[in-house]
Amino acid sequence: MLYQLFEYIHTHYDIPGSGLLRYLSFRSALAFITAFLISLLYGKKLIRKLRQNQIGEKVRDLGLAGQKQKEGTPTMGGILIILSTLVPVLLFNDLSNIYIQLLILTVLWIGAIGFIDDYIKVIKKDKGGLRGKFKVLGQVVLGIMIGLAILLHPDIKIRTKIYPGKTIQTAQSGVKRIHFNQPEKSLKTTLPLIKHNEFDYQWLLPRSLRKYKWLLGLIFVLIVTFIITAVSNGVNLTDGIDGLAAGTSAASVAALALLAWISGNMIFTDYLNIMYIPGVGEISVFLSAFLGGLLGFLWFNAFPADVFMGDTGSLTIGAVIAVISVFIRKELLLPVLGGIFLAETLSVIIQTRYFKYTRKRYGEGRRVFKMAPLHHHYQKLGLHENKIVVRFWIVALLLATVSIALLKVK
Repeated sequence: MLYQLFEYIHTHYDIPGSGLLRYLSFRSALAFITAFLISLLYGKKLIRKLRQNQIGEKVRDLGLAGQKQKEGTPTMGGILIILSTLVPVLLFNDLSNIYIQLLILTVLWIGAIGFIDDYIKVIKKDKGGLRGKFKVLGQVVLGIMIGLAILLHPDIKIRTKIYPGKTIQTAQSGVKRIHFNQPEKSLKTTLPLIKHNEFDYQWLLPRSLRKYKWLLGLIFVLIVTFIITAVSNGVNLTDGIDGLAAGTSAASVAALALLAWISGNMIFTDYLNIMYIPGVGEISVFLSAFLGGLLGFLWFNAFPADVFMGDTGSLTIGAVIAVISVFIRKELLLPVLGGIFLAETLSVIIQTRYFKYTRKRYGEGRRVFKMAPLHHHYQKLGLHENKIVVRFWIVALLLATVSIALLKVK
């Protein structure tokens, strides 16, 4: 809202300083600071309100050290992340941008699903919460909406660079010009370690079937839906000990903010030989607000936690990371960027499958890990949860750095 207001003032009255909000870097800084301050200022009030209404975590006894002390800790703190993100987004983002509109939809949609799940667990005292199939259905519906928007919306286009060897317009003497193709609807994405860093989803089909656009669109929507569902649930599994999900997610979000800014900047996309995506730089403002909200929440969620984010927060964080990765065409980097979430998810899958297999074959279930998800395995090994969390943060930061570096590695 402030962005539109100052844009109007700058256009019609040219008041000194009114053009500052045109700069993504300035708006990103304002969004981050605003979100962080909202979290700090209203975090204690929210925690107090949750305690007064006895909205506390019911901890299942897993035989882990320090577990009983967490009993009754307020949950549903993801509300704080959502509110502290949306306020600066509404203030400083260009709300006419289709990417921002879809991200607001994502936060509200998945946030509502997580809230319902937490409400059933805490208020209705049903420890099962929202049935898994309904959560997955909500994630699938979001994936279909995002996939169709990318396919059909006229403002979602990319501009690939015209590489050497192609016919390009002659530049004037002494003037360097950057040459990109015209904006086009495309299902190309970024593939690290490959020349020109591009992968086209139509390559998944035999040449004889590529003429059927509906089939290509169906495959793309299915892939987008899988990514959103997988990452959203991956972050949900990671949210098991104080500060773990918030801290590791913050590293991924910070990397995505930089990648979004680069993808929307013609000069840097030219330097890195990657596709230029018009309008996608606006996402960096959204992500700055999201990062501020996450760090503000982490202020209260760090060991020993005063509040837990619940599914309201964890499902939303994962969905936002997945959707933005698809928007900036970096979803194939997610196994690296979200390596922590992948490892947590795989640990659960491996543990479950191996247990069922050995029970069927040997008559008794055996385990690969002492406990899944992975962070509980290290707790069972005797590591203090604070040490586990900090080490996971360090790994998340390293993976985020590697993800950014991979753009230049071909």
